[in-house]
Amino acid sequence: MTKKQAGEDTAGQLTRAAVIDAALQVLGERGLDGLSTRAVADRLGVRMNTVLWHVKTKARMLELMADAVLAGIRYDDLPDAPLARARELVGRYRHALLAHRDGAALVTGTYPAEPNTLRFADRLVDAFLEAGTDERQAAWTAWTVNYFTLGLTQEEQAEGEEDDARLAQAVGLGTHPALQRVLPHLRQNFDERFAFGLEAVLSRIPE
Repeated sequence: MTKKQAGEDTAGQLTRAAVIDAALQVLGERGLDGLSTRAVADRLGVRMNTVLWHVKTKARMLELMADAVLAGIRYDDLPDAPLARARELVGRYRHALLAHRDGAALVTGTYPAEPNTLRFADRLVDAFLEAGTDERQAAWTAWTVNYFTLGLTQEEQAEGEEDDARLAQAVGLGTHPALQRVLPHLRQNFDERFAFGLEAVLSRIPE
């Protein structure tokens, strides 16, 4: 099967879903900086205008890609207790981001009001409401958890040994003694840091 055939439906027409799938493949190969509508068109073996007919703009393509990333969140076998359910949902959200190269950076740069994104947000807010928060606390806790997860995951996906070495060198100059003391804890143990930060937020909600 050719690249063009892979992007066609039974009527011989390219589908939006095929465009987004190809875009995610390009993301995996080139990262967010290397993603473009032209690269997606080349991947599918079609003209760039054909891709744009389905997604209109690169910004819109990124929104649809971000929503497709959140399609990887599973909602089966969730705990009954609301805060335990919230913890599990956020953990699955992080795993969905990590499943795609630059997944967190992609989602951070968009604000899609799309089905998968709204489904996750609704389930998370519902867990907080069931836990006994009022509407404002539920909304703001979901917002806080979301941006904490995006930020930490974006750091995790961008982490490199050169970054660690540069940080260690800068802190080791002796001008930042407090940072020097905590240096071993600044850029490692992402799973533990994620759990710590999530609990710090959720601790404001009594179980």
